[in-house]
Amino acid sequence: MSLLPIIVAPDPRLKKIATPVKQVDDAVRRLMEDMLETMYQAPGIGLAAPQVGVSKRIIVLDVSRDEEPAAPYRMVNPEVTAASDDVTVYEEGCLSLPSHYSEVERPSWITVSYLDETGMSRTLEAEGMLATCIQHEIDHLDGVLFVDHISRVKRSMILRKLTKAKKTGCLPDVPSPTPAL
Repeated sequence: MSLLPIIVAPDPRLKKIATPVKQVDDAVRRLMEDMLETMYQAPGIGLAAPQVGVSKRIIVLDVSRDEEPAAPYRMVNPEVTAASDDVTVYEEGCLSLPSHYSEVERPSWITVSYLDETGMSRTLEAEGMLATCIQHEIDHLDGVLFVDHISRVKRSMILRKLTKAKKTGCLPDVPSPTPAL
């Protein structure tokens, strides 16, 4: 396994709609394991393939707490098939928008269908932080960032700060493509 470089916004690759995966094979499984290693190292609780430069509909996530055993999900071609009318607000962040957070409103629970790492079709009912994380990562597959859910003024301010940080080489909390941080 190896760490992958995470793309930081603003970057046009983060705004593209990812293509469906035709077959879950060894290359897809290897990518998911590399994505998990990258996500844990960052540290984060979710990562979508477009964030590491792969425009495929693949996400990984693990919302377990530090004191709990790891409980990763690997999802290929995930699709929300049902969502509640009730909403929950969480303060969201993103590995592609390091050190920036904002409250985002999303459905409280969802049902998601996907292929697992073996290619088996699965359905999951999720609520709370798990539902929020899945929706956040699926948004990445559709070229949507969490800042697209907040006010235009706040979004512009965050993206300007990231643009300036990228130009000056002062990006915080961005994992390097090598294990040493």
